[in-house]
Amino acid sequence: MDRLLLLLPTTTYRTEDFLAAARTLGVDLVCASERPNTLEAHLPDSFLTLDFAEPDRAAAVVADFSRTHPVRAVVGVDDLTSVAAAAIAERLGLTSSGVAAVKTARDKHQMRECLAAAGLPIPRYRRIALKDDPYLAARGVAFPCVLKPLTLSASRGVMRANNVDQFMAAFRRIAALLARDDVSVSGDGAQFLLAEAFIPGIEVALEGLLMGGKLHTLALFDKPDPLDGPFFEETLFVTPSRLPADVQARIGEATADACAALGLAEGPVHAELRVNAQGPWVLEIAPRSIGGLCSRTLRFGTGMTLEELILRHALGRPIASLDREQRAAGVMMIPIPRAGRLRAVHGEAAARAVAGIEDVTITAHREQELVPLPEGWQYLGFIFARGESPGAVEAALRDAHARLSFEID
Repeated sequence: MDRLLLLLPTTTYRTEDFLAAARTLGVDLVCASERPNTLEAHLPDSFLTLDFAEPDRAAAVVADFSRTHPVRAVVGVDDLTSVAAAAIAERLGLTSSGVAAVKTARDKHQMRECLAAAGLPIPRYRRIALKDDPYLAARGVAFPCVLKPLTLSASRGVMRANNVDQFMAAFRRIAALLARDDVSVSGDGAQFLLAEAFIPGIEVALEGLLMGGKLHTLALFDKPDPLDGPFFEETLFVTPSRLPADVQARIGEATADACAALGLAEGPVHAELRVNAQGPWVLEIAPRSIGGLCSRTLRFGTGMTLEELILRHALGRPIASLDREQRAAGVMMIPIPRAGRLRAVHGEAAARAVAGIEDVTITAHREQELVPLPEGWQYLGFIFARGESPGAVEAALRDAHARLSFEID
């Protein structure tokens, strides 16, 4: 039986869906986290504790484990585990993109440098040291601009500045964010931020799978809500895209070119791009699948989940079809409207009753302390819909969201 190693940080939303896919495939599953599992002492063959921030050390631990428990595939489920997964795969000779390519993609400045060298369409950018004077740093950029940490994800710490005062405020806010106890950054990620030109236009997300260096587009999501700042909280994702076919083709080509420039060759990728009259602009190429619970919008072939597709590829098992189901689908990531403690949620039954709504999943817990963007990274929950058209899906998601209310003290 194939043995699969899943890297599952304690903060991820993805555990349940990846475990379900592993059960479907009938693999011998080993789960690794950064904290010891309470069952690890009793089931040492099924659990590992790994330091994801030290990829080489994690690879050495797994290599030792694999001498008596051979591992057929390793999959990291999110940004925090992508480099460690690549290091483990490289050490064991398993299917994966190379460590150097994944590291480059994980650092927004290194990624920009690589894509710029390849002549790809990206925003003008500049790396700025956090020890620098923010006023002097602001004099070296053009406005409007976007400031962002080098290694955080989910739009955490991403802020638009239209003038020097806003630049200095965003600079200081990012510095304070990176110093928080719940933020784990090191190296350049703890010492620098990135300032880049704001690119006007619409934003899309491409979900893809790299196989032997070739990018297969699995889905292209429209983001119907404008993302113009001052923060960039993502809410609606709807697929298939309503953009013209030629524009969609150019988005796919730009993403494939970016993956090739970075050296990414195997596994899932999640790309974020802006599109305007000049064409597509590459914002992010992440060597992992879509975050949160958003993958639940995607079904392939006769009902295969995105997680099962990813695991099949890593295990070298056949994939009957990469074609997404024909019905439109979408998700709303329910934003946190303000900071405070969640006391109650109202309207769930009414939201679920909206035509086209498939599920409403509230992931925030009662009495949980809520932190909105740009300091936070979580959502109140997720709303899922399917329909005959992208427009119908978007309308259902907005209707369902309007029926929910949250008591936050």
